[in-house]
Amino acid sequence: MTTPTAHPEDRTPLSERDKGLLQRAIALAEEAVARGRHPFAALVVDAHGNVLAEGLNNSMPPGDPTQHAELVAAAAATRTASPDELGRATLYTSAEPCAMCAGAVYWTGIGRVVYALSEARLLLLTGDHPENPTFSLPCRDVFARGQRTIEVVGPFLEDEAAEAHRGFWTAHGQDGPASSP
Repeated sequence: MTTPTAHPEDRTPLSERDKGLLQRAIALAEEAVARGRHPFAALVVDAHGNVLAEGLNNSMPPGDPTQHAELVAAAAATRTASPDELGRATLYTSAEPCAMCAGAVYWTGIGRVVYALSEARLLLLTGDHPENPTFSLPCRDVFARGQRTIEVVGPFLEDEAAEAHRGFWTAHGQDGPASSP
């Protein structure tokens, strides 16, 4: 196991496939908002680019607070893919996985994460909103404490991913910042 360290943003260029799948996750986050849910979404894709599972956030009160999009998608993927397939799969998500979701990725054996909006940028958008008490804990640091290597790529397309959040948190009773970066 390694000691977590500060990680610079990953600026490795995205492949066209990664970009398209990340944009799909962002579009699903906008769909979540249209359905009255929190603006988060994720999908798990196998090594060949086939979507194994999609998840929208389903934790908005009075819902189950453990039903984050990444956890929903990861759990669904375990019902259709073998552990070996999951090890070669990628979770694409509209926002960096929180500590709980990073744990779900770790325990399901998914081998790679590509995310759009960083946890730090998300905090700027949500402020201290009680429905999203953001951790200041990068997913890379969570994964670094495990015994399995998980590749992490991101943040990418942050401005695009932030659009689903614009106005959402203020419309849902946030006392924090009224505008987003």
